[in-house]
Amino acid sequence: MSTAAQTRYITVIGLEIHAELLTQTKVFCGCPNTFGSAENENVCPTCLGLPGALPVLNRSAVEQTVKAGLALGCEIARWTRWDRKNYFYADSPKAYQISQLYAPLCLGGGLEVGGRLIRLNHIHLEEDAGKLIHDGARNVTRVDFNRCGVPLIEIVTEPDMRSADEAAAFIEQVRMALVYAGVCDGKMEQGSLRVDANVSVMPEGAAELGTRAEVKNLNSFRHVALAIEHEAERQIRLIEGGDRVVQETRRFLEGTGETAPLRSKEDAHDYRYFPDPDVLPLELDAEFVGRLRASLGELPGARRERYIGQYGMSAADAETLLARKFVSDFYDEAVALGADPREAGNMVRGEILRHVGETGAERVGMDAGDLVKLLGMAAAGEISANNAKRAVALTLGEGKSAEAIVEAHNMRIREDPDALAATVRSVLAERPDAVRSYKDGETKVFGFFMGQCNKILKGSAHPKSVEAELRKQLDS
Repeated sequence: MSTAAQTRYITVIGLEIHAELLTQTKVFCGCPNTFGSAENENVCPTCLGLPGALPVLNRSAVEQTVKAGLALGCEIARWTRWDRKNYFYADSPKAYQISQLYAPLCLGGGLEVGGRLIRLNHIHLEEDAGKLIHDGARNVTRVDFNRCGVPLIEIVTEPDMRSADEAAAFIEQVRMALVYAGVCDGKMEQGSLRVDANVSVMPEGAAELGTRAEVKNLNSFRHVALAIEHEAERQIRLIEGGDRVVQETRRFLEGTGETAPLRSKEDAHDYRYFPDPDVLPLELDAEFVGRLRASLGELPGARRERYIGQYGMSAADAETLLARKFVSDFYDEAVALGADPREAGNMVRGEILRHVGETGAERVGMDAGDLVKLLGMAAAGEISANNAKRAVALTLGEGKSAEAIVEAHNMRIREDPDALAATVRSVLAERPDAVRSYKDGETKVFGFFMGQCNKILKGSAHPKSVEAELRKQLDS
């Protein structure tokens, strides 16, 4: 909610989330669906729109669209058809896009965010356009058609969101659902998840929504929030200044955090939609949908409830684990192998997520069984808790087994009373002033002595043994 002059305004947000599917080939041809290939390497007469080339529907794209719909609570249509969306743009060689307008594959649905249900209108399947590459150094723009024909779902919400933060949180929940369903990698930085935000404002208490502007191609959560905030403020300034908001498409300027006009907003009739004559309508039976539903596995909502209800995690800790599916999967595997859920959770959120964050890895880099072994050794008193953490970090960094790391770095606790006594004597001898302070009643220095001894012993003695020997020598 925003305030300007004496009038309070409500921001109203609807989203169109575009997610590229993880098929091996494109939606209407056999070209590879891969990211990072050389420009215009993955193209053929069909995705280039050459005369005489005909599209053939990719079954996997339909299956993944249905799975996305099921993951987001949609009703799956039993009959669907394909439409041509006609427009001319440099990155669309056919001058039309095969899409769905009148009979989308998935209807309704929604997700709860912050205790509020954000409703979906529908999800439809279409083909992606190419990509313009602006070369400022040479003042030219190249067109890469590799992305033409990549299967793309458009997730269209109702105008239910009321703040930039709520919109960003909803997109994150959608991204997570798609990743867990195995239909999209969710990599906004690579363009496999992009967002158009429809933003309008209206005076508090008004019955009708305001005129909306669409901000196109937002590719990060931060950009989504900044674009929505700026656009809402821009519209309020217009209204308060006596002007009106016009329906248009705008772009986000990363350098300034502002939005700028791109083109006048088109409506459906501007695209001259009509049924595509080359792609037949599709009927889905109950067995087909049921099989895909059974293949989904545990979705983020159910996993979140299990972490909180069964393992006693806080909501924040559960979200931290769920944010990366491969990390959550690793945690679940470790628990299934016998790790204590709390201890495993602490180690995963600590050492393992630190390693993932620092390296940008997309896999954990150690076996779940090694984590279970290290936690078990710590619980049995074979290694110290600190050395368990060290061993996890070293296992991740060196790629060796946990057992090899523990032996190579001499981490096992080996009770040697003579060595322990000598270490304590050496530490106390180096700080006679601290010994006097302790004997004078300054007991806080005991922690300092413990730290110095443990630093030298490197976990080779049990902390209780170190404490006992320290007290024995200090009190003698």
